[in-house]
Amino acid sequence: MFGASTRLGPVSPAAVTVDLVILTVREETLHVLLVERGNEPYRGLPALPGGYVRDGETLDAAAARELEEETGLAAHRLHLEQLRAYGEPGRDPRGRIFTVAYLALGPELPVPSAGTDARAALWSPVGPYLDGTDELAFDHGMILRDALERARSQLEYTTVAAAFCAEPFTVADLRRVYEVVWDVPLDPSNFRRKVTKAERFLVPTGDRRMLDAGRPAALYRRGDARLLSPPLLRGA
Repeated sequence: MFGASTRLGPVSPAAVTVDLVILTVREETLHVLLVERGNEPYRGLPALPGGYVRDGETLDAAAARELEEETGLAAHRLHLEQLRAYGEPGRDPRGRIFTVAYLALGPELPVPSAGTDARAALWSPVGPYLDGTDELAFDHGMILRDALERARSQLEYTTVAAAFCAEPFTVADLRRVYEVVWDVPLDPSNFRRKVTKAERFLVPTGDRRMLDAGRPAALYRRGDARLLSPPLLRGA
């Protein structure tokens, strides 16, 4: 009916943050960047790096700023994509806070430095936080699991695995990325055949790397393809 008023329930003030799941392969193990919280809530617990979105700042700009503050790297040097938003009531004891999580992937990332509200920053293997051995602050354990599954799926259908490799790289370097992220061993010959036949995935540099044993390995750089054609499926 025209003129009828609509009754709204109480609206709580809310804030928006960004959280970053920054993954890299170190010592042939998948690592995530964590900070030790220096303030309450969850003082002393590890957490994903992140922070509040500033006035007049877009979500992507906030994620890029936090990434640079935590790693010293500009966003264009890494693979950075928005994962999803998290807004369950009670997820943050400080109040109604929504966070937008981002996934960042990169090779040989530097040793991080702690931000203003963190005691320490470190690279940590993801395993203990996936199996429940160790705990993350807030709902960051869920965010990490979601981000890892996104990364694993991305390796099937896109060329993002090359983002973990410092160029130039060998097929064996790339295979190890797949094995570490998927947490499965892969047949070297079958893997080589698939990735070298994928359209515009790898570009030969013409150079080779001397190995401890066997023939020198051919070196590649990432091609201009973004989607894997054909896809490289887990278990296939």
